Amino acid sequence: GWRIKFAHRTFKWDSEAPGKASVHCVIVGFTRDRGAKQRLWDYPDVKGEAVEQQIEQGINAYLIDGPHLLVRRRSTPISPELPTAHFGTMSLGKFLLVEVDEYDEVAADPIAAKYLRPFRMGKELVRGLDRWCLWMADEDFDVTDIAKSPVLKQRIMACKEFRENSSMGGDAYKYRDTPHLMRPNSHRPLVPYVGIPRVVSENRKYYTVAHLDPKVIAGDKVYTAVDPDGLLFALISSSMFITWQRAVGGRLKSDLNFANTLTWNTFPVPELDEKTRQRIIKAGKKVLDARALHPERSLAEHYNPLAMAPELIKAHDALDREVDKAFGAPRKLTTERQRQELLFANYEKLISHQP
Repeated sequence: GWRIKFAHRTFKWDSEAPGKASVHCVIVGFTRDRGAKQRLWDYPDVKGEAVEQQIEQGINAYLIDGPHLLVRRRSTPISPELPTAHFGTMSLGKFLLVEVDEYDEVAADPIAAKYLRPFRMGKELVRGLDRWCLWMADEDFDVTDIAKSPVLKQRIMACKEFRENSSMGGDAYKYRDTPHLMRPNSHRPLVPYVGIPRVVSENRKYYTVAHLDPKVIAGDKVYTAVDPDGLLFALISSSMFITWQRAVGGRLKSDLNFANTLTWNTFPVPELDEKTRQRIIKAGKKVLDARALHPERSLAEHYNPLAMAPELIKAHDALDREVDKAFGAPRKLTTERQRQELLFANYEKLISHQP
């Protein structure tokens, strides 16, 4: 059969065409010759020069030198150490959302103001921006408030009109009879949780997540997960996780696209003894302590690859040492390739124990 003979990992394609789109390419060549030498090039900078990689096991479907297996989507985490991550809430129309320049008008209406909640999509979460929504899904909602509030009445009527005129097969039309509500979300966390942006920059050294208050409504560009002891935060903030995300996760252009079914539920965290678990949690809290030294900074500012604070770098290095050891690293890991080898070995082991 066919096998990969050579491959170029993601690089940016330059075009001289006017109004050119941002195009990222991968090149793969195939052969039937089982004895042909395999060659693989990586682009540490997608706009830069190729660097050839040494091949030992063989090039797999993820253009990685590793075991030949396919990581398949899962509805539940493969590792018992991981909690479930859930999709955020869809607004189904912009009328229940309140932008910065609209806030004062809405807040001036005492009835509408009762239902204002902080709202976060991925951009707001990462960049520390403000946005709100009108949330009328809790027990404090009084249906008679709509008639008493010009703001609520106007926005809900506009939302109803939008949904009634939407495609009959879509969610917006499906919820046309409850225009005061966003799409129902039975998994909305009612306790403090971790917000996970669906998309982060390809330049991030670590996946950028944050703890959120249950009053904060997560939009559909944010995944949510309850994290009572801090283990989730520590694991997803490690180099091991972002290496897995880069290897098997989706992309938006070249940016990293998180999905619970593909990257989180397949993240092959081995079974942790209590001592190891507590060391990882403690190291994760040190990352939060380092962030707290600069509370004025957004996640984007904290994790600017050109300007990370030394204390934050040190905290992440310490976290990586604990997570790497938990995955079976016999020594300090210094490259993405070393982590890839451990990740795929652990994944292969975990799926072999699945029914």
